[in-house]
Parts: sequence; C-alpha cells; structure tokens
Amino acid sequence: MNIAFFLVPKKDVICLTEQSTLRQALERMEYHRYTAVPILSEDGRYVGTMTEGDLLWFMKNSEEISFDNAHRVLVSEVPMRITNTPVHINANMSDLITKAKVQNFVPVMDDMERFIGIVRRSDIIEYCAQQLFTLSGENSAV
Repeated sequence: MNIAFFLVPKKDVICLTEQSTLRQALERMEYHRYTAVPILSEDGRYVGTMTEGDLLWFMKNSEEISFDNAHRVLVSEVPMRITNTPVHINANMSDLITKAKVQNFVPVMDDMERFIGIVRRSDIIEYCAQQLFTLSGENSAV
C-alpha cells in the first residue's frame, strides 16, 4: 500500500508558518478545534508541530506575554516540546505506522523535502479496522 492513499494534501491542512504570530496560532487552533498544527518555513519545508501545550507553557512562563500582545510574538519564538518526525511520500507503510503510533498525524514530504500534507493516525486505524473486519467476515460500520 502506498502512503499517498492516506495523504491529506497540504491545501486541506491547517498550517502555520514560522512568521505567524502567537495570536494567529491561538486563534487558528481554537477556530479549527485542533490541538496541534504543522509549522512550515517560508519555502514550504516542515519545521515542526506546535501543540496547545507548547502555547500554554510558553505563555505561562513568559509573564510579559498576554493575549493582548500575542500579535507581537512569532511562532518561531515558541519552543516546541514534541518532535513529529515526517516521512517521505515514498516511505513504506511500516515507517508510517511506527510514527503514527506516537503522533496524531505524520507530516509527509516530497523528494525536495517540501511539506505536501499529512497522514492522520485515525485514517490509518480506520483502514486497518476495515481490513480486519473484512478478513474476519464481520459486518461493522467503522
């Protein structure tokens, strides 16, 4: 199975850039109800994943930062505690599954190291569940 089968393309992924502000990150994550979003460089490379926890701990430990002045702080200034390791589009399924076990989504890069989308862990689990139900002959709405 090719991992492209599971790919959510970049155009459908809510991302931030390193030049996004802390306020933009907070508002975008709240609006879309996401707990983590990919961060991209200006040239489209995957830089890391920003989580709600990253934002919370940064604001807690930065007494001078409030929501009122969060537009003055860049996302690149916020330390990211978790490293979501990306895969290349031609990676094998075992690499993808290994990474998806410990991250909610796996960033995917092309041959030029540019971010092209994500694979959600929930999509992999749903596919595997359907395969198991098919093999066992069970009828289940997954």
